[in-house]
Amino acid sequence: MTVMDSVDAAIVHELQKDARLLNKDLADRVNVAASTCVVRHRALRDRGVITGYHAEVDLKAVGRPVQAIIAVRIRPHTRAIVGPFMEYALGLEETLAVSHVTGPDDFLVHVAVADTAHLQRLVLDRFTARREVTEVHTNLLFEHVRKHTVPPLPEM
Repeated sequence: MTVMDSVDAAIVHELQKDARLLNKDLADRVNVAASTCVVRHRALRDRGVITGYHAEVDLKAVGRPVQAIIAVRIRPHTRAIVGPFMEYALGLEETLAVSHVTGPDDFLVHVAVADTAHLQRLVLDRFTARREVTEVHTNLLFEHVRKHTVPPLPEM
């Protein structure tokens, strides 16, 4: 685990709110000199704390207003099957995220599609048609919200 002081934590917090901040504005917000801020920011990237910068897209605006979680069971549940299945699921244009989980299901695949007919085709043609897939359950999402800032956990 990477230990961050209050300045590093403040930089991460501000960049999570707006990754397009200019260094000068970021430095002002965290109360450090611009030169200090650029060094700290670079160090956070070098240490792997900051792993990238992304644009958030309105799924409705790009024709994908329907979201679902597809719970998938595979057999056999071995490394030889798990890795390729994850790559396959991530490679589908409808996929937003894939989680390999414990419990009765093996994967939760978060997808965004045009409509329920598109979702049905995705499930029947892309998931249940695969030999290793033994069971699929689909849950429509009424709403999906997420936090945009994730503070570091306090030391215990």
